[in-house]
Amino acid sequence: MTLPSNFNELVIASEAPNFFKKLIKQLNKDLLYANIDLEFDEDTLPTSLKLVLQETVFHLIESKFPDYLNLLYQVDVSEVKIKQIEDDDTTIIAEKVTFLILQREWQKVWYKNNF
Repeated sequence: MTLPSNFNELVIASEAPNFFKKLIKQLNKDLLYANIDLEFDEDTLPTSLKLVLQETVFHLIESKFPDYLNLLYQVDVSEVKIKQIEDDDTTIIAEKVTFLILQREWQKVWYKNNF
């Protein structure tokens, strides 16, 4: 398995039947467990998913940092990858973290489908 290295690759890799819907279900489950008040409809477009999740991550970083950390823990985003983000702009950090969240969710769904 090769992890998608950017958002476009993630969307292309999610084109298998119902794969993207499963990714949304997994994301919704982890958001619920992290106590984040956000739920995506299964018919959400990939770009909309990215933008809304990115806005939420930005808000969590700016206003509710403990909830942000809880979300990262629940999704199981690699601490090493988070520490590799070297930027002072919260918008860019939120964009990169959003991709890491979606990448990890993609990985979870891929493993469930293949094993």
